[in-house]
Amino acid sequence: MNFLQTVKIALRALRTNKMRSFLTMLGIIIGIAAVIAMMAVGTGASYVISQQIASIGSNIILVMPGSTTSGGLRTGTGGAQTLSSDDAKAIMADCPSVAYAAGTVRTAGQIINGNLNWSSVIMGGSPELFDIREWPVVNGRPINQQDEDGAIKVCLLGQTVAENLFGSADPVGSIIRIKKIPFTVIGILDRKGQSPQGQDQDDAVFVPLRTAQRNLVRSQRSGIVSAIIVKAKSEESINKAEDEIKALLNQRHRITNSKEPDFSTRNLSEILAVAEQSSKAMSMLLGAVASISLIVGGIGIMNIMLVSVTERTREIGIRMAIGAKKNDILLQFMTEAVMLTMLGGLIGIALGAGGATVVSKLLGWPTMISIQSITIAFFFSAAVGIFFGFYPAKKAAGLNPIDALRYE
Repeated sequence: MNFLQTVKIALRALRTNKMRSFLTMLGIIIGIAAVIAMMAVGTGASYVISQQIASIGSNIILVMPGSTTSGGLRTGTGGAQTLSSDDAKAIMADCPSVAYAAGTVRTAGQIINGNLNWSSVIMGGSPELFDIREWPVVNGRPINQQDEDGAIKVCLLGQTVAENLFGSADPVGSIIRIKKIPFTVIGILDRKGQSPQGQDQDDAVFVPLRTAQRNLVRSQRSGIVSAIIVKAKSEESINKAEDEIKALLNQRHRITNSKEPDFSTRNLSEILAVAEQSSKAMSMLLGAVASISLIVGGIGIMNIMLVSVTERTREIGIRMAIGAKKNDILLQFMTEAVMLTMLGGLIGIALGAGGATVVSKLLGWPTMISIQSITIAFFFSAAVGIFFGFYPAKKAAGLNPIDALRYE
């Protein structure tokens, strides 16, 4: 008996008991649908995290000021004013693995355009900041070195600020007031979206660093910055650049082995790697939990196939009596089990993809259905059929023809 005949007989046997076949497949259907949906949600979340971190820029190292101690209490990272614009310039000049370095200061305030106003983040940064953040200007011009050197009162608007202060009008060339100080809008930045912390990166106004230091931010010493953002020349040189920055700042700040550094560094590539690893682990966990229903479905298939063997004992005896071999009987029941799981897998894949789409639209969760997850789910369903169908098929093939013919 050839394989095509075996498949036809298996389909006829499944059609004979349509309801029982469907109920048998139900565990597989639910399991595959759950696996597809969970992996789609997990993959989508991983993609969004990667995009959000990538929106900050690639190969970035963040240098933060250290802590200060007052009355025995330590303020933590950022509590002291220990970094300066000169530190940023020295990093870019003296660290071979560094492409750009930019000092930044940050404050918040009210921005006014005529009778419209908007409260937003105000960032002061040198021109290199926008190369580091890979943040182009889509309308107007960027902040240049002349603006920085002359502490010119010019600004770049994020998309959110521009929309709330100007609507659909072109703001380039307009005068706005930042903390009651007039600034000329010279450009609009491209849209960035949310940061990994969920903040709207487009809800910000950027001014030259020296302008911010002189007019918008009060500090005890001139030239103080709240952070230095550094871009390494390549992904491979990030760790080397970080070591060079630490060595240079230790030398500039006279930090010895017995003295605690007054700064700290953070490698955003490491944060990305940890976030992606966490997301992958969560996807695997969700997939593993959903796979439990596949095992339950497989056990259900084994039970039903054992019942089928009992019901069809006389049929098996007749087939053996007219020349069917044990391998033919084994293949017959294995084919039926695999077809049950594969049909259930196909239905489950369709339901899982549909469920992921519904979740994405109703709840706004990002989902991504990959060909890899569909392929794995399909072949896993076939493997379940082979594994759980083997014992009933072996039992059917091992029946004694004479005893099977006498079975009532």
